[in-house]
Amino acid sequence: MHKRQVFTGSPWEPVVGYCRAVRVGGRIEVAGTTAMKDGEVVGEGSPYEQTKFALQTIERALRELGADMSHVVRTRMFVTDISQWEEIGRAHGEFFKDIRPAATMVEVRALIDPRLLVEIEAEAIVE
Repeated sequence: MHKRQVFTGSPWEPVVGYCRAVRVGGRIEVAGTTAMKDGEVVGEGSPYEQTKFALQTIERALRELGADMSHVVRTRMFVTDISQWEEIGRAHGEFFKDIRPAATMVEVRALIDPRLLVEIEAEAIVE
């Protein structure tokens, strides 16, 4: 099967050896995505803004691979403070209220930058 990849220019992509998203056949996997742009945190201090930015990044990656958010079947949200779940969930709901993929939200001790509050993975299937 043919493999297509999307890169976002993250400074960690070449160092760690990964891409933002990869499509093999009808399956698309989107790597953990945060609110980083050009080495800066977008929406610092706001779990809602960071979630929105991460989901917009995921949406762009999906489009580059011939899909959209309606193809998402699962999301995983890693958050540094589970008490902020409502703000994170509100942003997630704005993208997925009618799609309703399987979703998981778990608290983690830390993300790669201490200013980051949420990291999101997504899986999509295009038939």
